[in-house]
Amino acid sequence: MQIPAGKKIYFLSDFHLGVPDHASSLQREKLIVTFLDEAKADAAVIFIVGDLFDFWYEYKKVVPKGFVRILGKMAEITDSGIPMHFFVGNHDMWMSGYFEKELNIPVYHEPKTFEFNGKKFLVGHGDGLGPGDHGYKFMKKIFRNKICQALFGILPPYIGMGIAHRSSKSSRAATGDDDAKFLGEENEWLIIYCKEILKKEHFDYFIFGHRHLPIDFQLKDTSRYINLGDWIRYNSYAEFDGQQVYLKYYTA
Repeated sequence: MQIPAGKKIYFLSDFHLGVPDHASSLQREKLIVTFLDEAKADAAVIFIVGDLFDFWYEYKKVVPKGFVRILGKMAEITDSGIPMHFFVGNHDMWMSGYFEKELNIPVYHEPKTFEFNGKKFLVGHGDGLGPGDHGYKFMKKIFRNKICQALFGILPPYIGMGIAHRSSKSSRAATGDDDAKFLGEENEWLIIYCKEILKKEHFDYFIFGHRHLPIDFQLKDTSRYINLGDWIRYNSYAEFDGQQVYLKYYTA
């Protein structure tokens, strides 16, 4: 895809709408909607790279309560002709057609390659990539199993959602502030993953979320790893102007 002059591509991730409480989540949602409304003026494409929600499960007949502002804004953007792409995260991986049918937004469950203005991008949420974290990788296989998903769907929504939110809260408590620190080139698993990919194929930009820490790391002279941070602490996002990617921070 060739980006028209004056247009940009936006990448953002990790909103975790729904936590820690309704009031602060609603405030965050309104801020993100304001950002999307402003970005719409010059956006060629908008990527949301996972964990839009702190938990999302698509019941056949039930839509999780809340989030009407951001879902409405996303529908407005795609209706206006601006394409959006969505990558599932580890908190909202149980998607099965709602975004495609209602919002006209393709949903990806694995990293995907894109090319804009001759630059190659590898985009994905980032969970389960690179070395280590074998416990989560095992659980991810279970969560993505169709039988397990169907069994979860049998639970009444108020029970299923309650279990999921308690699990998410426990996971966050166990992680603590570990995701607030850069671990160094040799210990950042997504940097290690990017370097392994570069041995086989060149990419100008690796765009990931999940890490919750804004990172702009030069892998090679012509290759960079960008982590998008989050909208809980940083309100950070990436912007491609047709030539370069910039990591930025939003203030309404």
